[in-house]
Parts: sequence; structure tokens; C-alpha cells
Amino acid sequence: MNPTASSPSPTGALTLAQEKQVAAAAALRWVRDGMLLGLGTGSTSAQFIMQLGAAVQNGLKVQGTATSLASEALARQLGIPLIAPRRGLRFDLAVDGADELDGQLRLIKGGGGALLREKVLETASDYLVVIGDSSKLVPVLGRFPLPLEVVPFALPWVLDAVEALGGAPVVRMAQPGATDYYFSDQKNLLVDCHFGQILEPERLAAQLKTIPGIVEHGLFLGLAKAAIVVRDGAALVLRPGEAARPATEFDVLP
Repeated sequence: MNPTASSPSPTGALTLAQEKQVAAAAALRWVRDGMLLGLGTGSTSAQFIMQLGAAVQNGLKVQGTATSLASEALARQLGIPLIAPRRGLRFDLAVDGADELDGQLRLIKGGGGALLREKVLETASDYLVVIGDSSKLVPVLGRFPLPLEVVPFALPWVLDAVEALGGAPVVRMAQPGATDYYFSDQKNLLVDCHFGQILEPERLAAQLKTIPGIVEHGLFLGLAKAAIVVRDGAALVLRPGEAARPATEFDVLP
């Protein structure tokens, strides 16, 4: 959810919206016939789903499961075959965006409100690639508020516990200025937490896991195996502990 997604970049550069298209196209090169795909949520993931739909219409044979009702509706509209969750189901590749990622491919996700379904599906994937425009890569996580998906009954106690951790929690509303809450596809509430710089994401994730009523938190740690980000108009592949390399060097999953 980036308000500058369509804003022009410096003269001659791509807009953030165009960068999303470039990142999505680079990820599509890794899709092969017969794959089971996890389809992410958000504006960058929508670009991937639209390009995937065009490839399916041109004969690509894949199946997928979406991380949100919005992504599911888009995939159906484009003719992408979808499969329901079932025991034993694992995905060859999941493609999703992120609100932030650092150099170790630790992520903040959930700005679109689908973090529980995203984490469930991406944990069931053999390979998660994150796609993003140039604004998503940060030196330290935390500029973007950390979302939590919370059981409604537990909300008051969750807010107290997160406040004690220094998280400055804010319950997400349906619209700016609205008085009704935003609910996830799973009918849970979303709480956006302002921790500032998150210097120890693993420690914070462990602390949040101990708070009853938090269904899931938006720190995605150890899940992404690669990221495709756009810099100076070109798609680059990032992997933990490795220098960035042009996406054109990879015809298959790196």
C-alpha cells in the first residue's frame, strides 16, 4: 500500500508502478509448465497475476492458490486454474510482494491485510520469491508499521501487551476517518504497530508469538529464498549473503 506507486521517478527513470511490472515480468521467467503456484496479494503481486494470466491464455499450464480473496478473484477473471487447500499440498513457487525487505530477505508483510493467509501459503511453498519496486529494500526493517492479525475478542489485551513492548499499536480502520474496523479475509482485526527500527526481528517475532490473541505477525523470517527488486530500471536478483545479480542471468530458479 504505497501512496507513491504511480508517482514519477527522476527524469528518464521508471515510475514505481513500472518497476512493479518489470519485477513481475522477471519472476514470470521462472514459471514452468506444470508448476503449482502460490499467488500473492498487493499491487506488485497483481502485476504478476496479470502477466501470468496472459501466459496461461497463451498456453502455459499451471495451477495456483491465492493468498487473498482479491487475488483469487483476479486469477479467476484471467482464467488461471485455482486449487483449494488440501493436506499434502505444496507449491513449487510462491510469488509475493513485501512492504519492506532487508539485505537478509527478512520481510514486513501485511499492509494489504492478508498476512495470515500469506504466511500459511508461503510456509507451504518450496521456493518463495519476493518481487518489489525500488522503495521496498531498506537497511533496517521498521519504517513501515508492523501488522498483526488479531482475534477480535482478544484485542484489548493484545493492545496492552504490544504497548508494553514499545509497539505503539493502532487498530486499522476500514477507511481513513471511518469508525468501523478493517477485517481480514479470515474475519480478524489488523493492528499496525510502530516499533521504529526493528534491530532484532527474530527476537521481536518470538515475543509476539507469546501474546495470546495474535493469530499471526507480519515478520516473515527465513521464508524468502530470493527477491527481485528494480534498481535504475533493471531487475536484480537478491539472495541472502550474495551480491545482487541481474535477473537476466537466471532462466530458472536461482
